[in-house]
Amino acid sequence: MPKLHFLVNLGREDAVEAALATARWLSELSVNVAFDADAAAALDMPAVPPAEFGHCDLVVTFGGDGTLIHAASYCADSCAPILGVYFGRFGFVTQCEPKEVRNAIKQFLDGESVFDERMMLKGELVRGANVVATLHALNEVAVQRSIATRMMFFGIAIDYHHITSYPADGVLVATPTGSTAYSLSAGGPIVDPRVRAMVLTPITPHTLAARPLVLSPDSRVELTVQVQGDAVLSADGQWRLNLLTGDAVVVTRSEKVTKLVQVDRADFLRKLRERLLWGARS
Repeated sequence: MPKLHFLVNLGREDAVEAALATARWLSELSVNVAFDADAAAALDMPAVPPAEFGHCDLVVTFGGDGTLIHAASYCADSCAPILGVYFGRFGFVTQCEPKEVRNAIKQFLDGESVFDERMMLKGELVRGANVVATLHALNEVAVQRSIATRMMFFGIAIDYHHITSYPADGVLVATPTGSTAYSLSAGGPIVDPRVRAMVLTPITPHTLAARPLVLSPDSRVELTVQVQGDAVLSADGQWRLNLLTGDAVVVTRSEKVTKLVQVDRADFLRKLRERLLWGARS
């Protein structure tokens, strides 16, 4: 019997209604459906604990890109495919419109789905000579000053070569998928998600010399804090670790991938025009 897990943005009433309607429809098809722990408790539905969330045939998210990114952290080890149903505001990663969800799931159950594998990043927190923490991200790995700390200097080394350092609020390394997320807000380039690359983007730098940089996907990027202060390492805005003086963050391509159910091959190009209002008359 197929097993599907639902992750739902409880802050969106339309997403909740769609998830419940889809679950009822699947129960009529004898498909086993369970919800993330928070949604299950709120909606009185079968629950699956976080540690087991990625162990299923398909994960369906009802929300925006943030909901899908959350699911990606659950599915990185199992590589369970994710179908993102769009109920957000600016989403680039979710492909399935609410009216398409039943057809998309039916195609999956019939073995007719096409999948899109998105590269992920691995961020290692190095303290002394030891790796003390490892984080995986679909969007970006970022090092930035804490809220109460003034602007800091960040050092950048690529493939063991020191490239530059600059005063800024932080610096991030993004995937092509993440190029339309935090990196875009920080002034980074938009990269087609079919490209394999890493994007290095400074966060509000206090110098005109700090520019975004597109790198090989096999690059090794080392980020250091060169002025004492409180800094934080984050991955996809979900995991946050405090850095100590002398710590380094090494970012490389992850061996993990995020597997997305593809609904529309031209989805990214269509969204560029729609989300960015390209071609619209002012």
